Amino acid sequence: MALPPIVDSGISPQDMMPTAASVDVSVPQPETFEGGAEVIQDGQGGAIIQALVEAMEGAEQEQQIPHNANLADFLDEGYLREISSDLRASYEDDMESRSEWEETYTKGLDQLGVKYEERTQPFQGASGVTHPLIAESVTQFQAQAYKELLPSGGPVKTQVLGLQDAAREEQASRVKEFMNYQIMEVMEEFDPDMDQLLFYLPLSGSTFKKVYYDEAKQRAVSKFIPAQDLVVPYAASDLATASRVTHVLRMDANEIRKMQIAGFYKEVELSTYNQEDEVREKIDNIQGTSRTYSDEIYTILEMHVDLDIEGFEDMSPNGEPTGIAIPYIVTLDEGSGHILSVRRNFEEGAGLAKKQQYFVHYKFMPGLGFYGFGLIHMIGGLGRAATSILRQLIDAGTLANLPAGFKARGVRVRNDDEPLQPGEWRDIDAPGGNIRDAIIPLPYKEPSATLAQLLGALIEGGRRFVSLADQQTGDTNSAAPVGTTVAMLERGMKVMSAIHKRLHYSQRQEFRVLARIFRDNLPPEYPYDVEGGNRMIKAEDFDSRVDVVPVSDPNIFSMAQRVTLAQTQLQLAQS
Repeated sequence: MALPPIVDSGISPQDMMPTAASVDVSVPQPETFEGGAEVIQDGQGGAIIQALVEAMEGAEQEQQIPHNANLADFLDEGYLREISSDLRASYEDDMESRSEWEETYTKGLDQLGVKYEERTQPFQGASGVTHPLIAESVTQFQAQAYKELLPSGGPVKTQVLGLQDAAREEQASRVKEFMNYQIMEVMEEFDPDMDQLLFYLPLSGSTFKKVYYDEAKQRAVSKFIPAQDLVVPYAASDLATASRVTHVLRMDANEIRKMQIAGFYKEVELSTYNQEDEVREKIDNIQGTSRTYSDEIYTILEMHVDLDIEGFEDMSPNGEPTGIAIPYIVTLDEGSGHILSVRRNFEEGAGLAKKQQYFVHYKFMPGLGFYGFGLIHMIGGLGRAATSILRQLIDAGTLANLPAGFKARGVRVRNDDEPLQPGEWRDIDAPGGNIRDAIIPLPYKEPSATLAQLLGALIEGGRRFVSLADQQTGDTNSAAPVGTTVAMLERGMKVMSAIHKRLHYSQRQEFRVLARIFRDNLPPEYPYDVEGGNRMIKAEDFDSRVDVVPVSDPNIFSMAQRVTLAQTQLQLAQS
């Protein structure tokens, strides 16, 4: 608020005080100055500024609002409803833009073969088996990547940036030890969530990790998020530049109440909202679970979005609003539309409001847009074809073993609805003539050898795509040149090497976000005695001099590969 200029009239404050004889009892008329400040003229010609106190109190109140405060407690309810309406409409548009992606993913989940399909076509009891090409590929990839990305000693190692000396080497050692201690001992969900992430990843092609400080648990959390629960706009290319990222949370009443008591959420009335979710319904169907009416589950939308909120605008150096939307985290209940929290999502005192990142994107294959491609997209067609051929072969064998056909109307077979058992002879009532002429079986054929060969070719093509089988180097010539052996190894594993390198990059981003959380939210001291300084040195250790990187090697992803490289190095040394 701009205030009227103060003009020096040469009159002291004592002279401006009215006396009993000079007080003008007439009603003063207000005047409005530039900027909206309202003053009242008195009988002496002086000015009493009425809005000065209110403006100063309003500015002081805005300055007293903590940077990490819930702004929903300070905004008008009507204005919050407008924000909620706009954000919910944007979220629905984002969901609509990826509807075909969800449909493809949902259909592909059937290829896991976890749930047996009861089929009545082309005949009652037809085979409902699913070929395990996709399931085998997913399981072997998960087992291989899990061991590499999460070793027993901890997944974090550190490297010194710039000049290396004894002090920085000790600092790097302390940071590495502390982060591995937090991940392996304190953060209970890290190991099982990483295990589940690596199972979902080859299916959907994209999975996410959310790294944040949990106020209720009073510690850092790295939570796995499946691809269906993180929604971005159609034009988004990555998480860093996305104008809106929505994390769909499902929480019960007690969890929300804990957050409200802790002051993280505003106390508002919520309502359950059962929106159709094809992916979640398919997952529940596969694992044999269903939601009951007694489960009070609330759908919470946590939206990381850029907004220009009145009263908290981005200001230019001269004090004028720039009109630039700045990062916020808005949490709202999808059922009632009430906003639970509005929080700033940038560092306090930063000249440029840069969004703080809490999500990490893991990709299996790059894909053509934001979401990556998984095995469902790349070899899903091979999996469906293999399943179809396998069912045909089984059905052909079933019909060949239990044939059916036609019999003359006058022929009667005792218990004809029951199949003949081995060694059983059943009575037949037949009129005169040859029984063979009265019973004609249908010409069922044995399972086709051509189909069996085609099935083998499809399976081999799918396995070769993901390089499931380790390179068999024991059968190669031991006298072969070292370079030839290494080239054969790399050729057979190049697809898996590229996937593993993407995972290594994503895990590095996750550890950097986690290091920031440790620096800004945890106590500034180590919980144990450290070498090279006292416990309070932790506040100085998490700076830009040390970088955290994964232990995994982006170029080596299996023990067989390590053994082969060691053997070739031994051959090279002996030669």
